[in-house]
Amino acid sequence: MTATREAIALPLVFLTVALFGGLRITEGVALLPPPLFALVLAVLLLGLLVRCGALAPERLVHTSRSMLANLNGLVVMLAAFLASAQAFNVATPESGAPRVLFNLVFLILLANTIAASSDRVRVLRSLLVIFGSAFIVKFIVLSALSHPAEGVVTRALQVLFEGVTLGSITQDVFHPATGYIAFGTLTLYLFGLVLLPAADTGRLRPAATYTTMLDPTRDAKKLEG
Repeated sequence: MTATREAIALPLVFLTVALFGGLRITEGVALLPPPLFALVLAVLLLGLLVRCGALAPERLVHTSRSMLANLNGLVVMLAAFLASAQAFNVATPESGAPRVLFNLVFLILLANTIAASSDRVRVLRSLLVIFGSAFIVKFIVLSALSHPAEGVVTRALQVLFEGVTLGSITQDVFHPATGYIAFGTLTLYLFGLVLLPAADTGRLRPAATYTTMLDPTRDAKKLEG
């Protein structure tokens, strides 16, 4: 990893996500801090990134690095944590039953992915699907259902979904720009995850390295000799 990526690109990307992840535009402009549950999900997500090798903390903070380099590494990890919390904040509905349901789904998906011990590529693909699906449901489906009902079909759908979810599914009606900002924020966040310093693949796959030492051809030659 280059010094430019570590000192400039990663902090800039994640701090931008942390800022715009709480941006909400209705009648005015508001910056919302991440809820407590988003912080819990962010901790689980960082643990998942470390487990799959997408994030190698020893490449950011280590005794072999200078004090300034270690300080910069701490800034990167803190910025990644805040950005993760705000990514969940922007992808989660604001209130009602959908908010509770989304939080439970996020928790189950993260726990299941951690238990599955997936590799870096699969985890990043899973996160793309998770945040992409959450964005579609929140800013397209729920947004459409939250607008004032203008027809019989729309009102019927609102009543039906509220009965199924045992609560209100309607959310605050945001300015259209909020959805575009949220899309850009989540895209930038996923791009930042790709830029994180990854662990050595050889360290993550000791079994593969061990099997290469047991060359059947070499053993057969020894037996023939």
